[in-house]
Amino acid sequence: MPEITYRGRRAFQIASPQVEVTVLAEGGHIASILHKPSATNPLWTPPWPSMEPSMFDRAKTTAYGHDAESKLLAGIMGHNLCLDVFGGPGKEEEAAGVTVHGEASVARYSITGGAGSLHMHAELKQPGLLLDRHIEMRGDVVAVTETVENLSSTDRPIAWTQHVTLGPPFLERGKTQFRAPGTRSKVIEFDFTEGKGLQKTGADFDWPHCPRKDGGSIDLRVYPAAEVSAGYTTHLMDPHREQAFFVAWSPAARLLFGYVWNRSDFPWLGRWEENHSRTNPPWNGNTMTCGMEFGASPMPETRRSMIERGSLFGVPGYRWLTARSKATVQYCAFARAATAIPQNVVWDGGGSITYA
Repeated sequence: MPEITYRGRRAFQIASPQVEVTVLAEGGHIASILHKPSATNPLWTPPWPSMEPSMFDRAKTTAYGHDAESKLLAGIMGHNLCLDVFGGPGKEEEAAGVTVHGEASVARYSITGGAGSLHMHAELKQPGLLLDRHIEMRGDVVAVTETVENLSSTDRPIAWTQHVTLGPPFLERGKTQFRAPGTRSKVIEFDFTEGKGLQKTGADFDWPHCPRKDGGSIDLRVYPAAEVSAGYTTHLMDPHREQAFFVAWSPAARLLFGYVWNRSDFPWLGRWEENHSRTNPPWNGNTMTCGMEFGASPMPETRRSMIERGSLFGVPGYRWLTARSKATVQYCAFARAATAIPQNVVWDGGGSITYA
């Protein structure tokens, strides 16, 4: 299939009459899921210049910061896959070249396909994994199948998270709405916001009412109206459901956007908020995002911390990939016109999304 250039990056596109999907050749990010009738891409496009991860040199490039996250930030866009770590590397791992969220988000992918589907393949040498992702257009539904193969002769505990990040113009302060079948929830245990966040650090709660550090609660179903805010919460998806989901709705665009997945594959949904709080490069105080990150792990943390945590609310915080074995997951994204946000969403595994 023909290669294109998207915001200065090597990329490939597939489309249906309703939706156009753009995937980056390096990093494998789903950079755009464009709803063609409204000309709206709900996914986040960073406000800084993007570059190929293979061109990044930490010793020479300071525009993206100077730490284990810099290489990822240089090329991140839209939906980022975190594998086999969700969060930062340990000190020794960083010295060995491991980046934040793992090699899958900075690797080179071989991409083949046609007008309505594409196949992505990457060998992740650091963790010894093979990754295959198949993306297929089914009307306004984008169906994704991912397979991860363990090349080693030992069982591996892995994180596996779909780091979906929304951004403007779809994302608006005080307006964009969210729904998900959340139950028990928790605020991350340390304050990474330098005091700019309003969430009560480490608090347990029930979705969607997050305790404020100064009393009261925050309704996580609406993006905050504050000029500056930040935070991270994790949410256990309803264990009585086969499927989990999140949906986001833009009143201005009258656009509904969401993902549906098997809850047994990804029992956790993390909600990350960055609203003009980070002033260091490349954020520079002018970035607004909302990450809706569904995966096998509740918190972004080092591999060691993930294993030591073990579980949260009695549910495992990572999954095992046994020696010389494969694991496959399926999920979908969709974008369609809507005049209101639904409370429940179901995917039939094909091209049909129903909701109420």
